[in-house]
Amino acid sequence: MSTTIAVLTGAGISTSAGIPDFRGPDGVWTKHPDQMNVYDLDLFMNDKKQREYSWRWQKESPVWKAQPGVAHKALARLEQAGMLNLLATQNFDALHEKAGNSEDVIVNLHGTIGSSHCMKCGQAYRTADIMAKLDQEPDPHCHKPMPYQGNMPCNGIIKTDVVYFGQALPEGAMEKSMRLASQADQFWVIGSTLEVYPAASLVPVAAQAGVPITIMNMGSTQYDSLATRLIHEPIEEALPKLVDKTIAGQK
Repeated sequence: MSTTIAVLTGAGISTSAGIPDFRGPDGVWTKHPDQMNVYDLDLFMNDKKQREYSWRWQKESPVWKAQPGVAHKALARLEQAGMLNLLATQNFDALHEKAGNSEDVIVNLHGTIGSSHCMKCGQAYRTADIMAKLDQEPDPHCHKPMPYQGNMPCNGIIKTDVVYFGQALPEGAMEKSMRLASQADQFWVIGSTLEVYPAASLVPVAAQAGVPITIMNMGSTQYDSLATRLIHEPIEEALPKLVDKTIAGQK
């Protein structure tokens, strides 16, 4: 039986791929607190100007243009080796999907910018298709024909699948993550400050189940005392090394 590893990733894995974090000292929201409004559900649903600003901001954000870095690709290798049972992420940049990890293991705790849906009828959209037409349709609405309304378009508001302020986490996301983290042979935390709940609570859940914990982060976290291994090195160097060593140890 191969070793199973559950992973939680935070902003630190994506800053190594060129995406600024939101809450760190140089974070987007630390420097520009007004930009938190981009992800405010009430404002988005009730104010056309805010919706247009939110879509434009997300299109121009590095989150949208970013490509996975070597750290993301290392986790794809871990899955290919049959060792990754969970990749729970606090990031919504869809870089784990772009790097080659599958939907079987990824749990997007804070949603994802890769897909969108209509808030009225639930119709799913690829965000890339919406972004491509944003100049023609700056406030995207749903075009799905409604049969019981003479095939008139639904016209509901479309929103990315990022979890906005005022929204619950995706249904079942935490439950699945807690179950798999407590069943794994190891639990790795990569680039999370462990300050945002409920994601941070995965660490005590894994610890209580007796799962050895690795925390890889440049700074310290409130749960360092629960870790069996602390790695304070740049993630883009340390994670590929850790993955290669872990895979080699299976052979």
